[in-house]
Amino acid sequence: MEKKQLYPIKFTPIPSRRPWGGNALIKKLGKEFVEVDKDGNERVMTTDDLIGESWELADMGFEDSVIANGWLAGNTIGEVMETYMERIVGDTVFPKYGTQFPLLIKYLDINDKLSVQAHPDDEVAIERYDSLGKAEIWYVMDVQPGAKVWAGFNRDVTAQELFDRCQDGTVDEILNVIEPKPGDAIFVKPGTVHAADGGILIAEIQESSDMTFRLYDWGREKDPKTARPIHLAEAMDLIDYGKFDEANWIKAEVSPCRTLIDRKELTVKEMHLVEAVKRNTSETGSFLVYMCVTGGAKIVAPGCEEVVLGKGETVLVPADMPEFEVVPAEKGTIVLEAAAGLYEEADDYINPDTEAFLEGEDYEGVETLDKEEE
Repeated sequence: MEKKQLYPIKFTPIPSRRPWGGNALIKKLGKEFVEVDKDGNERVMTTDDLIGESWELADMGFEDSVIANGWLAGNTIGEVMETYMERIVGDTVFPKYGTQFPLLIKYLDINDKLSVQAHPDDEVAIERYDSLGKAEIWYVMDVQPGAKVWAGFNRDVTAQELFDRCQDGTVDEILNVIEPKPGDAIFVKPGTVHAADGGILIAEIQESSDMTFRLYDWGREKDPKTARPIHLAEAMDLIDYGKFDEANWIKAEVSPCRTLIDRKELTVKEMHLVEAVKRNTSETGSFLVYMCVTGGAKIVAPGCEEVVLGKGETVLVPADMPEFEVVPAEKGTIVLEAAAGLYEEADDYINPDTEAFLEGEDYEGVETLDKEEE
């Protein structure tokens, strides 16, 4: 029997409320969100709702994206992965990741202070939580005056100092400050302590993982009405206590196609489209995901209906449809192209200072990790 042809796939965005969210996902990206209450009633979300994240492509089990176009419409990415496996992700990727889609794709609206947090690497996450780690890259789409990102430390610190400063509310004094501009990208390497504030619209590409450790929540943790779990003790031995590596701040530049990050966890490229660009998944052995961060484009593939990619939209190109074109719809179009990493050996972030600190301290009253509670 002849195989039914796969095609570029779009998904229904999933809104996620966050105390630090705003209304930019609706106002600036034109997102239309519907939430369902506990009684099953649907409600259209408005600009009065604090929406921090739009999950564009998620295969997390507790939250799965639903296909919005073509003959697969109505199925979740998890269901499609169970059926089409390597036809979706590629012969190179499938043996490493199995039936879970390897990446989690989001847009973020950081309107207020994002908690100070860190993510584990693959080695720690697999050993302790039977999960992938969480390497991620933030691509800055829009920035309000005075906005900032904290990434890593402004000098080498110790575990004891970080612990004390999270307790007394002075941790921001040792965090490295980045004043981002549109077109900048920040690679949040596992183990990097990070946060953000002030109005930043971000395209986020990360491993398919919900491992977030919250270290400090800007005082919200002290108010019963806003308190969220703190995971400081669990995180102490996975943090990189060294000074921030400036190479992980990839500053904006105009280039037809440049690689923002190429690691074992994920590969991300930025493409400034002037004319149609031919792509071929057989060259990478992986699916390709496109996020439109400026302008508009369309995906054109032989035997498939054209798929429009507007600003703030996401398209998955399955590995089984090798040849296609990414065609700009207007001048100045910029898209991000993401593929899976090969997931080889994980890095090790445990240092002697951390181990000595943990052995000498008695932690009490620390809550269990809440997954994906940024």
